Amino acid sequence: MKAMLLLDPEFWLIQRWQKQSVSHFSYHLTFSCVFTRHLEQQTYPNIIADSINQPDLTDLIRQFLHEQDQPKSDSESASSDLPEFHEKISVYSSVVATFYAPSDVSGIGGMRSERIHATNAWRNGPGRYDCIFVNTDSSVDGMLGLDVARARLFFSFKHEGIIFFCALVHWFCRVDDSPDELSGMWIVKPEFTDDGTRSASVINLDAIFRAAHLMPVFGNDAVPRYLSFTQTLDAFNSYYVNKYIDHHAFEIVF
Repeated sequence: MKAMLLLDPEFWLIQRWQKQSVSHFSYHLTFSCVFTRHLEQQTYPNIIADSINQPDLTDLIRQFLHEQDQPKSDSESASSDLPEFHEKISVYSSVVATFYAPSDVSGIGGMRSERIHATNAWRNGPGRYDCIFVNTDSSVDGMLGLDVARARLFFSFKHEGIIFFCALVHWFCRVDDSPDELSGMWIVKPEFTDDGTRSASVINLDAIFRAAHLMPVFGNDAVPRYLSFTQTLDAFNSYYVNKYIDHHAFEIVF
């Protein structure tokens, strides 16, 4: 599956179009993900790492560069084997995902756009870090070809003459190999490493399909009154992947 890059140097826009076949629909799902024009800051990864609680950000970028150089590598490499990285990164507060969704209210040609945020201050309030669908296996339809993650940082950088457009994400993993029988929705849970920290990666921006909407699996315990909506994605053990949020989600999350 190839991607076409369209770069607007004035606004640092990156647009990558991809098509994913869906066996039980007669059309293709076309999508792209672009940076917004609002550049928040240019800084070094080790400086911003503390503010996003990701102390290994530089190493994650190095691992990403290693995977770009050796895409067939399926395991993490030792730090000494990773390429050096000392460049600044350009940080953005959001991206815009555009995809083909003729079943929903959409624009010309059935295209629909939505903004995905990863910012520590949204509308003069707390931070907002949206969830996303990541296209991880285009040979498989539905949720078996998509993973769910939470965007923590959108950024770009130049390394050895190549500009990379990336997202730092925290992963969720599927609880089962099929949707919940009662609700019809998939259930995911936060993925952790062996040392108890959230499983994180730097990914290409063009792997982002669209925003994902997660709802808590509440269980039998009462929800504290002081719990804010901004804490929801950190407060529960598992979440429903809401395929009923719109027609397009219903068509792809099966």
